[in-house]
Amino acid sequence: MQDWGLVLISFMLFILLSPGLVIQIPGKSWTIECGKFHTSVVSILIHTIIFFALDAFFLVAVGVRIEFGSSS
Repeated sequence: MQDWGLVLISFMLFILLSPGLVIQIPGKSWTIECGKFHTSVVSILIHTIIFFALDAFFLVAVGVRIEFGSSS
């Protein structure tokens, strides 16, 4: 059996936390902007920190496990 929790959680967080795709923290004119597709160095750093914090929380602290395969 393979544990796909690491792959799926990391993939979903990467897509959701890509700066400028869904939200951008901090934005150029507002603190939080939605769907602007603009990034800055500060925004990239903040999104990276949030990504690694959430990824570590879900994978280490919570211990999410998603297993596919036959159980024999």
